[in-house]
Amino acid sequence: MSVSQAKVKSVLSGDTLVLVAVNNPSQERILSLAFVSAPRFQREKEENESSVLTNFGEQPFAFQSRDFLRRLTVGKVIQFNVLYSVPTGTKKDYGNVILQGGERLPEACAAEGWVRLRDDSRRKDLSEESESLLSTLELQQSKAKADGKGVWAGHGGLVETSYDLPDPKAFVKKYSGLELDAIVERVLTGDRMIIRLMLSASKHVQPIITVAGIRAPMRANTAEGKERPAEPLANESHQFVETRLLQRSVKVKVLGLTPQNQLICIVKHPKGSIANFLLEAGLAQCSDFHSTLLGADMKTLRQAEKHAKDNRLGLYKGHVESTVSGGNEIDATVARIVRPDTIILRLKSGSEKTVQLSSVRGPKPKDDKQGPWEPEVKEFLRKKLIGKHVRVTTDGIKPPSEGFEEREVATVVANNKNVALMLAEAGYVSVIRHRKDDKDRSPHYDELMAAEEAAQSEQKGMWSPKAPIAKQYQDYSESLQKAKIQSSVLQRQKKVPAVVDYVKSASRFTILIPRENAKLTFVLSGIRAPRSARNPNEKAEPFGQEAHDFANRRCLQRDVEIDVESTDKQGGFIGVLYVNRENFAKLLLEEGYASVHAYSAEQSGHANELFAAEEKAKEARKGIWRDYDPAAEEANGDAAPTPNNDASSSTPNGTTTNGPSTADPKEDYRDVIITHIDPETCAIKIQHISPNASHALSNLMSAFRTFHVSPSSNPTTSPPKTGEIVAAKFSEDKEWYRARIRRNDRDAKTSEVLFIDYGNSESIAWKDIRPLGPADRFGTGKLKPQAMDAQLSFCQFPSTNKEYMSEAAAFLRDTVEGKKVVARVDFVEKNAGPAGAEGLLWVTIYDPHGRGEGQEVDVNEEIVVEGLAMVPRKLKGWEQAQAERVKTLKEKEEEAKGARRGMWEYGDLTDD
Repeated sequence: MSVSQAKVKSVLSGDTLVLVAVNNPSQERILSLAFVSAPRFQREKEENESSVLTNFGEQPFAFQSRDFLRRLTVGKVIQFNVLYSVPTGTKKDYGNVILQGGERLPEACAAEGWVRLRDDSRRKDLSEESESLLSTLELQQSKAKADGKGVWAGHGGLVETSYDLPDPKAFVKKYSGLELDAIVERVLTGDRMIIRLMLSASKHVQPIITVAGIRAPMRANTAEGKERPAEPLANESHQFVETRLLQRSVKVKVLGLTPQNQLICIVKHPKGSIANFLLEAGLAQCSDFHSTLLGADMKTLRQAEKHAKDNRLGLYKGHVESTVSGGNEIDATVARIVRPDTIILRLKSGSEKTVQLSSVRGPKPKDDKQGPWEPEVKEFLRKKLIGKHVRVTTDGIKPPSEGFEEREVATVVANNKNVALMLAEAGYVSVIRHRKDDKDRSPHYDELMAAEEAAQSEQKGMWSPKAPIAKQYQDYSESLQKAKIQSSVLQRQKKVPAVVDYVKSASRFTILIPRENAKLTFVLSGIRAPRSARNPNEKAEPFGQEAHDFANRRCLQRDVEIDVESTDKQGGFIGVLYVNRENFAKLLLEEGYASVHAYSAEQSGHANELFAAEEKAKEARKGIWRDYDPAAEEANGDAAPTPNNDASSSTPNGTTTNGPSTADPKEDYRDVIITHIDPETCAIKIQHISPNASHALSNLMSAFRTFHVSPSSNPTTSPPKTGEIVAAKFSEDKEWYRARIRRNDRDAKTSEVLFIDYGNSESIAWKDIRPLGPADRFGTGKLKPQAMDAQLSFCQFPSTNKEYMSEAAAFLRDTVEGKKVVARVDFVEKNAGPAGAEGLLWVTIYDPHGRGEGQEVDVNEEIVVEGLAMVPRKLKGWEQAQAERVKTLKEKEEEAKGARRGMWEYGDLTDD
């Protein structure tokens, strides 16, 4: 009798195989094992009390019998011959099977007791071969029966199988994340199949599941009476999975549910997840909807999909990579926050471009729930990004739509952090659900989806049920009366923190002061900038637009500080704007984008600084001075300001108080004591120790303490006013000293005070503060404050590094604090100190006995040599005038760099 060869596709029961041709899987035939029958799967559509479809009609040991045959044969090539056929409706072939290892069926099944001999097996006309087989089966059945094997066990063997899930959500909750043993019963499509989940030895469930992370092409089907054709490669995808998984033992991890309440699972055979293999072959695509369920595993699927794209396999046979996607990485600076998901970048070339963050969308302005979050998200981005260097990778280009112009979408990284991911983690953006053919998406899309889901579950940001607290700003420039009231408040404060909300022109800004909830128009004092065009029909003054653009680049949305001096007739606040601690009016003048307004410059107290900056621009022929001709200016009687005119003045002893002088000034040396060193800025307080001054202070302090020991001197009964001169008890010696109130803490009932004769400050309880006493005895009119504000000339300290700043302050304390030293006053900055004070003194400190008797030490030079300060990179006008001094200190700086001292220990930090 002829022997044929085939591959076992599946097993219908313990006695029936589905065979396919080895080289043509589409050719199928059914072969039943001769002379035997196995327990039947009699799936009767009966419902239990929970309306769950079960198998109460299934015969005992039906599953075990089939499983024995399945494990022996499925997926393997066998040899078989047909012994007889029974023409009952459809022709059924019966035969025997020889496995690759030589084992024979049905003999092996009978030996283990998983089949019974048919009652009619002896009624047929048997060949000699069949007779021999039948005799062997009778002997094996007798032995199995005697041993109680298989169906002859006599009890048990019934497996309860449910074909529906009564409560899918409860099932997922119970088994989520667990790996369950399973058998693939049927493959519907490349990504959907019916699986037998073996929850226990006697309880199985057989639902339809969806493979996590992928979408395979749909096969032809009929829905609502209409036939739907198969999608490209649907049959290939189906066959790929079926040949590998049908009736194979697999591991299944339950992750979640589809909207149709089907289980979403990872399906693994011994070689790995089927999803990976499908994607690598190009027979499926990644599904974004499962990204949050898969977490980090989604990245592996993306890589498998990329492999198919790169090799143009399957669905990606004609795939062409986008010319934009995977764009080059560029460095840029963030110039402006346009919307919560859109920023303007300034490139190294100076040009600007707008980009939208890939795959995220900011709060929708018209959405009642999301809209209120827009200001908070923009402020979050402003603090994180404005003026910062970022790395930008273009992910694609969005075409014009919904009123938006064509725009780039990009991944923006600041301080090694993905900006879009930071926003998603904070609940400030939603993640866009891209169409499957939309390739202009973030390469970190799965991380964004996971971050959004985490933010939603934690109710962060716009996913919170509570609306944000809206910041309401009061516009104090809308009327002159309001401006004057607020101006009086701000004038008492120095360098008020603020934000530039809008640049109206180079010298006019809209400023927000968050701590005051104030909004105001701010005008730079001491200069006049050329006017830019306010509309297309208006003509700008020369360099007006350039000046406006410069102000936009340096100031817009930046954190700044302001000093308010006065108001104008329109309610504008006039004063000084500091950007990165630099006077912005000076920067405009240095670039040639403004000229000095002499009268207001004199009033501001910054005249010499401004005139020096203007002179610098004239010499460089910058901006409005590009055609500057000094000879012509002198001939017209309008010479540039010099130290001999009203732009500068001298003290009675010949010291220049504002601006550099071309004449040799008389040097101003003073004997002083360094009474205090600010640990955060290295600013110092000095006290003049001339005999007259020391005697006057000693007498006043003696009388002052006697007065405040008296019971008639009562503590203050109300909160002291900011700026008020009072008597305060110093915590260390419990003595009374003159002090100025800096600020009050009404909750703690304390005040921060500055001891005006010694320069140190302390927080003191109100009970230890008293009115000063008679002004004619103790007031500043009787004896001016003895502690003067000073800074070391030509020294710039590392203010951004607390460690080096601490070392610099410690060096000064060890070197000069509390000592009698000599201070050479190099420059006096008027109006930089409290009212009535001489001003801020820029000094060079000499310690007459620093290296022993007669060995003088230049402290400024020493601190530069130690690498604890550097020569300022931007010199003030009076500093530029002392070129030799600057040259000497720069040589000392180079010495410190070479020796890797202090701030130079890791190289030249100015290279950055």
